[in-house]
Amino acid sequence: MPTPTRPLRIGTRGSALALAQAHETRDRLMTAHGLPADAFEVVAIKTTGDRVLDRPLKEIGGKGLFTREIEDALMDGRIDIAVHSMKDMPTLQPNGLVIDCLLPREDVRDAFVSPHVASIAELPQGAVVGSSSLRRRAQLAHRRPDLQLVEFRGNVQTRLQKLADGVAVATFLAMAGLSRLNMRHVAQGSIAPEDMLPAVAQGAIGVERRAEDHDCAALLSAIHDGATGLRIAAERAFLKRLDGSCQTPIAGLADLEGDTLMLRGEILRPDGSEVVSGQRQGDARDGEAMGDDLARELLSRAGPGFLHA
Repeated sequence: MPTPTRPLRIGTRGSALALAQAHETRDRLMTAHGLPADAFEVVAIKTTGDRVLDRPLKEIGGKGLFTREIEDALMDGRIDIAVHSMKDMPTLQPNGLVIDCLLPREDVRDAFVSPHVASIAELPQGAVVGSSSLRRRAQLAHRRPDLQLVEFRGNVQTRLQKLADGVAVATFLAMAGLSRLNMRHVAQGSIAPEDMLPAVAQGAIGVERRAEDHDCAALLSAIHDGATGLRIAAERAFLKRLDGSCQTPIAGLADLEGDTLMLRGEILRPDGSEVVSGQRQGDARDGEAMGDDLARELLSRAGPGFLHA
């Protein structure tokens, strides 16, 4: 067990949201094991994705930009566990690292954020909307091709400031992030998954550890949420088959009722001109196979080069 003299070092990005997620992980571990707060140390690590804000993610490397330096610190032993937003995680992990602990999933929906407009439908013709997410941009372009879409990077506070400065009329954030920051009030409303299917693993926090660290494995097993694990496994199997990155507009969501899992997925042309979607339903234990199978179907229907057209 960690102690105040030998605390468990929790690695995370330094944004307000990332720190909130690290503190949630710490608090759950404290409760599960009866440990004091000073038995833990939160270590903020600046990543490439945090440092380079003037270029789209696809130009500087795609997925992994928010995790690479943190995983290096984990492998080097500078931290003991790493806390990640699962939607930022590549489907392939470095050798020797595992994620087998997922916290209970938050609200999966996207939030519509605007100081002036109540919903997507009410956006004026030709309005400027900011987003750094290719998925959201493609989904919005499909739904409202008249809108002007601009790059919009930075943390929650930075994006809100850009709206206040008039850089765009509206943007999108994850409801999960706003909830964890106690900022749900900044959203005009949430968008139903039927209208805007979320990113794979949106709203889920994963805790990464060294594969051979059995002490951490025992600590983390007490806070793992099995239902979230089943849902994320299906979604990430879908993403893995599609070779998803920050350069490919992909959406996916698994819902669980009892032992039955229902998975929805879609792939889009980056310009939003075409969407291919489908779903699977079956035993939750078969979620990974369902995700892989759904991805194969969508790829077959879309044809070669669809995602990069």
